[in-house]
Amino acid sequence: MTTIFAVHHKGECAMSGDGQVTLGNSVVMKHTARKVRKIFKGNVLAGFAGSVADAFTLFEMFEAKLEEYNGNLQRAAVEMAKQWRSDNVLRKLEAMLVVMDKDHLLLVSGTGEVIEPDDGILAIGSGGNYALAAGRALMRFSSEHLSAKEIAQSSLQIAAEICVFTNTNIIVEEL
Repeated sequence: MTTIFAVHHKGECAMSGDGQVTLGNSVVMKHTARKVRKIFKGNVLAGFAGSVADAFTLFEMFEAKLEEYNGNLQRAAVEMAKQWRSDNVLRKLEAMLVVMDKDHLLLVSGTGEVIEPDDGILAIGSGGNYALAAGRALMRFSSEHLSAKEIAQSSLQIAAEICVFTNTNIIVEEL
């Protein structure tokens, strides 16, 4: 289980993820996993929630689509979602991706969804709803004082205080 949070704010982009890897619902196997990373020459941020092995497959697949479509995030996401949904082996992968560049923020899932939020905030994973609520409150009431990085960090910190599947070993990446 995990939590990934991403935000576009005042021309800045940031994505945060916790480090917890659990086995089933009762054992923490790792505290320092890196679930958010820069890809495509450092121009795209990607974060995953779900099975780690499946997520690595999806990272590789998504980066290949970015290469194929010359960094066009939206086109790469749509083509990946189509392939993911239609392939019998890929369809069994249990993970979700959040991807972003300077212009777009997208959720990509194996059921074919490619969703761009209205408010520039996305969160996935077990603590996703907690991080999303925290992020929206921070944007609404403190946005003129906080950077995208600070919103991403604080939203995940708040989620970690509530969700037992989210820890405070938080990685934040920025574009």
